[in-house]
Amino acid sequence: MGMPHGKFEIYRDRSGEYRFRLKAANGQTIAIGQGYSSKASCMKGIASIRKNAPDAEVIEIEV
Repeated sequence: MGMPHGKFEIYRDRSGEYRFRLKAANGQTIAIGQGYSSKASCMKGIASIRKNAPDAEVIEIEV
């Protein structure tokens, strides 16, 4: 068996918008997406993260 993977969970928030949360293999929430008006848009947000951020650079912004 391979290493356990994280997962995306899709849910509706209190205002009825669709959101996703990314959970690590240990069950901890590590990211929460913005609110989307439709489930399809939420799925597109997840697809965008999968496509655009596999090797995303980390930069620090000083305020």
